[in-house]
Amino acid sequence: MKILSVKDPAFRRYGRVIRNVDMTELVEAMKKTPVPEGVVYEPGVEELEALPVKKVISDVCYGEMPIQIGYCNGHNSKLNAVEYHRSSEINVAATDAILILGALQDVEEDFTYDTAKMEAFLLPAGTAAEVYATTLHYAPCGVDGKGFQVAIVLPKGTNYPLETVHTRAAGTATDNEDCLITATNKWLIGHEEGGLDAGSFLGLKGKNLDVDE
Repeated sequence: MKILSVKDPAFRRYGRVIRNVDMTELVEAMKKTPVPEGVVYEPGVEELEALPVKKVISDVCYGEMPIQIGYCNGHNSKLNAVEYHRSSEINVAATDAILILGALQDVEEDFTYDTAKMEAFLLPAGTAAEVYATTLHYAPCGVDGKGFQVAIVLPKGTNYPLETVHTRAAGTATDNEDCLITATNKWLIGHEEGGLDAGSFLGLKGKNLDVDE
């Protein structure tokens, strides 16, 4: 799979590299977080949210909106699914990581999506990148089979359990975006090979992309 850099002009369709916030203390704190064999995601981590940089990110990147800082760590090389939010997400890499990205505008009216339209970008260690709300993304991937550690910044309350029952049609397409909601501020489209929970909408068509191929 062809892998570009987040510094390549092609990345501008999906996001931007953040250069006006010093993320050094967050990167150093991330190096102390676990790297499991699979993938683990924590939406909010007390130790990371106690860092002074949290207020800077809130003020500079989110216009003083309340935010949360968590992480997505582990070992992964496949796409498995895509998600999107009604807000930007900031990824801060403590290790080299690869982001597989697509455009929400390319999702069909029945919420299916062709994975062949996605592109992969290297997020080098120490780099922070904003991924826009209109960008499809999912768990980062490691480089050459290595583990990854990526801090995830989102508006406060994102990716937590839902309090309302949402309309779903497991494995079938509908004309109702509500069937994609799997957590707060999270819309998910899965791949049949992605190993997602029962009830997840499986609308990804084509190959389950693998950065090692």
